[in-house]
Amino acid sequence: MTNQVYFVGAGSGDPELLTIKAKRLIDSADTIIFAGSLVNTEIFKDIKNGTKLIDSSNLHLEKIINIIKDDYLRNKKIVRVQSGDPTIYGAIQEQCNLLDNLNIPYEVVPGVSSFTASAARLKKELTVPDVTQTIIITRISGNTTVPEMEKLEELAKHHCSLALFLSVQHVKKVQESLLKVLKPDTRVALIYHVSWPDEKVIITNLSDLVTTARKYDLKKSTMILIGPFLENQNKASKLYEKGFTY
Repeated sequence: MTNQVYFVGAGSGDPELLTIKAKRLIDSADTIIFAGSLVNTEIFKDIKNGTKLIDSSNLHLEKIINIIKDDYLRNKKIVRVQSGDPTIYGAIQEQCNLLDNLNIPYEVVPGVSSFTASAARLKKELTVPDVTQTIIITRISGNTTVPEMEKLEELAKHHCSLALFLSVQHVKKVQESLLKVLKPDTRVALIYHVSWPDEKVIITNLSDLVTTARKYDLKKSTMILIGPFLENQNKASKLYEKGFTY
């Protein structure tokens, strides 16, 4: 088990939102490569003496893979810590592909995503019966382009729950895209650093989105949630209705 690489989801920020498996792997690692300021370093407070902690924020892909390869060949347990869940905007696929080419085994360990942590912080259910049963996880097109069929204004036409990652730095573009489809008074939730000590939770209208983001200086690490779930939470599931049977 020690001669393996683990991509581990650090969760949304709160150290208590680590999975038990993530906690065990982090605490027993010989080498930890973590995603810079995106990861709350409080999760490393119980690591072994002598564990090598490497901030990858200034490392290019080749350097990261070389560190993993060298320590793997030295029979070290390597934990690559990603923010949130590694499979959502985690940029792990290119790392996995290179490890496959090197015949280095690895495992991906999921984590609590910021979009679910944000909904939990709002005490809202993203899937409300008779309101919406669909969640779209997406981002506005920026340095990483979005396919034509996945443009935000196209996705917004579904009028379901939208979770926008990596988009607050392009908030004006987000607002312009959504206003092509949604009403100006549509409610929008902005959650900065969800579950971190400096967390901010702001509810605003779509028409005030840009002004609000600038007022609170929201430039990064902010989840944007939009959809009817923010206002319609009165529809009950049939699951607990009297007389309901499977």
